[in-house]
Amino acid sequence: MRAVQITRFGGPEVLDVVDVSEPTPADGQQLYDVSTAGINFADTHQTENSYLAPQELPLVPGAEFVGTPADGGPRVVGLLAGGGYAQKVAASPRVTWPVPDGVTDEQALAVVLQGATAWHLLRTSAHLSPGESVVVIAGAGGVGSLAVQLARRWGAGRVIATASSAEKRALAEELGADATVDPALAEDDPRQFTAALREANGGRKVDVVLEMTGGNVFDGSLSALAPFGRLAAYGTAGRVPPKPVNAQALMGTSRAVIGFWLAHCFSRPEMLDEAIGELLPLVAEGALRPVAGGRYPLSAVREAHQDLLARRSTGKLVLDPHR
Repeated sequence: MRAVQITRFGGPEVLDVVDVSEPTPADGQQLYDVSTAGINFADTHQTENSYLAPQELPLVPGAEFVGTPADGGPRVVGLLAGGGYAQKVAASPRVTWPVPDGVTDEQALAVVLQGATAWHLLRTSAHLSPGESVVVIAGAGGVGSLAVQLARRWGAGRVIATASSAEKRALAEELGADATVDPALAEDDPRQFTAALREANGGRKVDVVLEMTGGNVFDGSLSALAPFGRLAAYGTAGRVPPKPVNAQALMGTSRAVIGFWLAHCFSRPEMLDEAIGELLPLVAEGALRPVAGGRYPLSAVREAHQDLLARRSTGKLVLDPHR
């Protein structure tokens, strides 16, 4: 079968399309024929070996797929520890979910990892309450575009999104953001970014920030928090870590910083059931709009990663393993 394999760490150039053996399902797993594979920003860290879990070579990246059981059955969307950029995958049926009629592969893939992340950031990590203000960093991205909609749906008093271009800011507002901010304001001085976030919130400090960039964006976001505000961190897309968080400073301002990694839900699959069980029906009803970011042939996987890293994309990117 064809798959994308990494035999050395680096940038998009290390992604090679090769012929490999079909995966052999372990106990409790099943073989699936993949119709569409999902791409996530975390995959760009995986190619560099710069993500939360150390990687071992050779590896096939990819943490999600839509497909059907090799021995027949309904279409499902599923999560993987790896191996998703391929024509076949071995996965546990416990972390697969039926795809409702009328929901496309791309929509299902937007929900299963990025949607579940947005759901848990707001519900489990930040414990969003109605009327609170929410800042969504990268509000036109895969997680952010869904988080903007969920925050609005769940009664946020004001939703503020950041996005790096006028087109992306317009999309975030179309999805439900009340105001948008250019994150470039944080490049030279995080205090400018702090001021912009507060201005977007009517001059008030903010209650919740969903943060995935790191560096000055994290620092400026933390400073923008009101007492009892929460910053939920789920990535370092800018490859620059923020300043160390001082516990006494948190105490003195009654602020909280919470980390989130969806992988920890794998050992508690009922947490995934709760999120995906709510999100997929919302998509089927048309009440939640996943943003399609592009369907790339497997042979164009390097281009897909380049577009992610250059911030040329919006919404959900996917791979067609048969092209």
